[in-house]
Amino acid sequence: MIVRIMGEGQVRVDESHLTELNTLDNELFAAVQSGDEPAFRRTLGALLDGVRGFGEPLPDDALLPSELILPAPDATLETVRAMLDDDGLIPG
Repeated sequence: MIVRIMGEGQVRVDESHLTELNTLDNELFAAVQSGDEPAFRRTLGALLDGVRGFGEPLPDDALLPSELILPAPDATLETVRAMLDDDGLIPG
């Protein structure tokens, strides 16, 4: 699966890592819903680190359709709230 981290580029992540990423996504969703800024910041960082750690960066000139778009590391709680749907940032 191709994941875009806004402001950074694209990463290819094997779908076998979706369970771990969904756990972090659920924690992020809860932090955003409760307005808990420290938990939001910590969990967003962990989610993005997970994507980077599990994934393989694609070259900058590789423009493939992204299946997931994640916020930049410095995104605000309000920005991420606007990006969320009922499943969070990662469906499933």
